[in-house]
Amino acid sequence: MKELQIRPATSADFDAMWTIFQAHVAGGETYPFEHDTSPEGAQAYWLGAGVTTRVAALGERVLGMYRVVPNQIGRGAHVANASYMVSPAARGVGVGRLLGEHSLGEARRQGYLAMQFNYVVSTNTAAVMLWKKLGFSIVGTLPKAFRHKRLGYVDAYVMYQLLQDPDHWPTRDE
Repeated sequence: MKELQIRPATSADFDAMWTIFQAHVAGGETYPFEHDTSPEGAQAYWLGAGVTTRVAALGERVLGMYRVVPNQIGRGAHVANASYMVSPAARGVGVGRLLGEHSLGEARRQGYLAMQFNYVVSTNTAAVMLWKKLGFSIVGTLPKAFRHKRLGYVDAYVMYQLLQDPDHWPTRDE
């Protein structure tokens, strides 16, 4: 039996990634992308310059993906940001947790001090619970910041986790 692997995403994965992306966007419950987001826009988001993207694959079948980028430029670039999507057919079997754990390791490997999620939809309880289990805290609430397809305006959370001890982390000040 094949084992689930996390590997670097390639342009050859994009058709499968696009299918997963479209499912999330059509659902209108977890991501702020509009339903008419173009394949080119999605490809730039997931596979653009400066983006570290990994896929969870079972053989050739892509079950999910994540991306890691700096959350800000310059003096904020030591904090990572990440996004995740799991195929609807693979929900509830641990793919999201595997992607989350791997992305935290990748962010540490790249030397980030922390990871911040800027916009976790409050009604996405599975994601909120997972991120808390993986060590994230809700550090802010954005009231009515997300226009949910079924529920109308709902809150979004800012979630944060230190990845390394800041007292033993080098600064780049001149």
